[in-house]
Amino acid sequence: MNRAPGTGSPAVAEAARFASEVRGRAAAWDREGGLPAGVLKEAAAAGLLGAGIPERFGGQGVTPAELGEICAHLGGVCSALRGLVTVQGMVAAALHRWGTGEQRARWLPALAGGELTAGFAATEEAAGSALSAVRTRIEDAGDGEHVTVTGHKKWITFGQVAQVLLVLGQDKGKPAAVVVEADREGVSREPVGGQLGMRAAQIAHIGLDAVRVPRTNLVAPSGLGLSHVAGTALDHGRFTVAWGCVGMAEACVEDATAHAAARTQGGEALAGHQSVRALLAKAAVETAGARELARRAAEFRSGGAPGSVTETIVAKYAAAAAAASASSTAVQVLGSAGCEPDSRAGRHFRDAKVMEIIEGAQQVAELHIAEQLMRRHAGRGPAPASPAAEVRA
Repeated sequence: MNRAPGTGSPAVAEAARFASEVRGRAAAWDREGGLPAGVLKEAAAAGLLGAGIPERFGGQGVTPAELGEICAHLGGVCSALRGLVTVQGMVAAALHRWGTGEQRARWLPALAGGELTAGFAATEEAAGSALSAVRTRIEDAGDGEHVTVTGHKKWITFGQVAQVLLVLGQDKGKPAAVVVEADREGVSREPVGGQLGMRAAQIAHIGLDAVRVPRTNLVAPSGLGLSHVAGTALDHGRFTVAWGCVGMAEACVEDATAHAAARTQGGEALAGHQSVRALLAKAAVETAGARELARRAAEFRSGGAPGSVTETIVAKYAAAAAAASASSTAVQVLGSAGCEPDSRAGRHFRDAKVMEIIEGAQQVAELHIAEQLMRRHAGRGPAPASPAAEVRA
């Protein structure tokens, strides 16, 4: 597969180097259910955690195309590692766009340098795809200087280790967002292990029992927590997930092709079978198409063009589907080798299904895309809801 322009940038080259260096460790992370603390430090030292954060806040300020390539390199090795970069970037993007000057100065450099690990605490038991249904309460503490946060968040990526949480809740019936430091009294964590995919992402359920935080931790006015703050975070998440899926699909095509070329069956190379060639061709074409749509989404984001949110949803939809298809093909072609515990294709097969759910389930994406088509070409149909209103964190 041909990498897009931007591959040769120092930031992308460093991501490629880092991904190559840790590739042999990824299977152990998956088995053990977490990224070692040292890996987080290595990722921070490589500049990966601050890749999309502006340079004035200690980040690298990469372009969308470069950020995409970084996530493709990481996604091809370990979805949890890409997930670390994604979540760090989601919280940083929301704070950069909607936070106060004081909030940016306080948290962005720490996020960029890896001094703080972030978590995006949005989903709940009854609020997965429909985040407008969150029940977490953000209430005045009665002293005019603090608020209390009460609720229970589910499936929070890196929730086991996150030191700062961007929490979505309700303030007097209006969606609101607030930063909660995880060491505050009333914050509890319930580690989640053995899930289908993203096993190294240190997922946790987060309890918030009347957690008292300064009112200055509120991000944007009440009423804008979902459409603006969470919307920005989720849009960033979909974009990086899309590129991570491109990397997964490309890795699976590479592994399957190499195996088919080297493996003999009855004295004939596995690649000599037409059915195998057809499987590889289909996976390669789907993967190339996903890369092109991800590249297009990056172009829209770079130019600030209208429709960038929809382009990102389309890219994430196509890339997640390509990753699922290519990983399935790879496992099929590799046979028993693809089912071994340390098989990269096997890990990607499990992770790809998760990618079809997070940051916007495929069915929700279909509804949004269809509504856009109806508006654009038929002039009928309801106006699309805010993408943030119906997506899974």
